[in-house]
Amino acid sequence: MDKNIFTFPIRVYWEDTDAGGIVFFANYLKFFERARTEWLRALGLEQRNLKETHGGMFVVAETTVKYLRSARLDDQLLVTARVEQIGRSTVTLQQEAICDGVVLCEGSIRICWVQADTLKSGRIPAHLLEVLQ
Repeated sequence: MDKNIFTFPIRVYWEDTDAGGIVFFANYLKFFERARTEWLRALGLEQRNLKETHGGMFVVAETTVKYLRSARLDDQLLVTARVEQIGRSTVTLQQEAICDGVVLCEGSIRICWVQADTLKSGRIPAHLLEVLQ
C-alpha cells in the first residue's frame, strides 16, 4: 500500500448486516468514520483533545459514496483514508472498504473544521494544517 494511505482493519459483525448477512449500506459510512478517527489519532490528533485544547472539531460536510460489491458477515475489511485536498477550513479524503484486495465501496468525504461551542465553520489552526499535510 502507498505510504500516504492510512489503513484500518474492521471485521464485519452480525450487527453490521441485514437479515441476509450483507453489510447494510449506511454502515460503510460508520466504517469510514472509524478509519478517519484512527487516522487522526495516528497523527496525534485525538478528537476529544482537539475539542478541549483547540476549541474545535471536524464534522462531515459532504459525502459521495459508490457501492461496488457487498461485504458479508465475518469478512475482514481493510478501510483506507487518503488525503485528497486540504483547504483552509476543510479536508477532503478518499476512502475505500476493501476485502481480499477487492474494493467493495469507495467514497469521497469532506470534513470541515468547526468551533465546538457554536458549530460555525472556521479556519483549521495552522499547526494542525502542518500535521495534516
